[in-house]
Amino acid sequence: MKRVAVVYGGWSSERDVSISSGTAMAKAARETGKYDVIEIDATRELAQQLKDAAPDVVLNGLHGPGGEDGCVQGLFEVLGIPYTHCGVAASAVAMDKRKSKAVYAQNDIEIAKDVKVTRAEASAEHPLEPPYVIKPIAEGSSFGVVMVKKGTNAPADILMSESWTYGDNLMAEEFIPGRELSVGVMGDRALCVTEIVTLREFYDFDAKYASGGSRHVVPADLPEDVTRRALKASLKAHQALGCRGVTRSDFRYDDERDRLVILETNTQPGMTPTSLVPEQAAHLGISFPELVEWMIEDASCPR
Repeated sequence: MKRVAVVYGGWSSERDVSISSGTAMAKAARETGKYDVIEIDATRELAQQLKDAAPDVVLNGLHGPGGEDGCVQGLFEVLGIPYTHCGVAASAVAMDKRKSKAVYAQNDIEIAKDVKVTRAEASAEHPLEPPYVIKPIAEGSSFGVVMVKKGTNAPADILMSESWTYGDNLMAEEFIPGRELSVGVMGDRALCVTEIVTLREFYDFDAKYASGGSRHVVPADLPEDVTRRALKASLKAHQALGCRGVTRSDFRYDDERDRLVILETNTQPGMTPTSLVPEQAAHLGISFPELVEWMIEDASCPR
């Protein structure tokens, strides 16, 4: 029986999200009856934890810096352990919002206008004409995202506050009005389009994870052409970044201008039964245990 180490937790700002994904995947892997599953709450001694567990495969449930930016993927490769999701290079590029947007642009996937700023610069004067969004260049789950509304006289004060923990390297990006869309990719197949409906200003952390924060419409009620374009763009993004396994790309669709804009590609998307990608898989008849089994069997170690 194949021994599978589900690695989750870690020390990033997304630790709690990672624990939810990891424990759900471990449960699903056990339900298949095909694997000897061990759970690892990752620490800075992860190399030793993996050596002690001696797995045949790592099911990577880590999120955020260190877990989906190429760092832990490099460790898996040094140890020679096949692992799920994207490799080192794809993980690193996808995690950096500006680098990934450069790849999208080179592959004719529409992106929003943006400028790179430090938090001191962004707090001193508007880097773009409002409305715009301030984003940390390498964070996930909408951590550190600040919306600057139209008509705002001064930049966001929170950027220079003591509570700010998301670093100095930021991006100011034009705000795209319209609908929030998300598309999962499984190998070489785009799954379907979900629309995320929320009463909040944008799809922030609370909208993603708090009870009642958002509602998922699967499949999204969109014109057929828009659905086709979103599916095509998500698969193109997956391939252009050099991804493998399961990813999820997020978009904004401006109905008035018929403008579909990619925001980012998540190489370690949330993995609970009610997360976006598992919901899309279920819509297509793929159960959560079947999805997890597919990821495990898709695992590889390039080196």
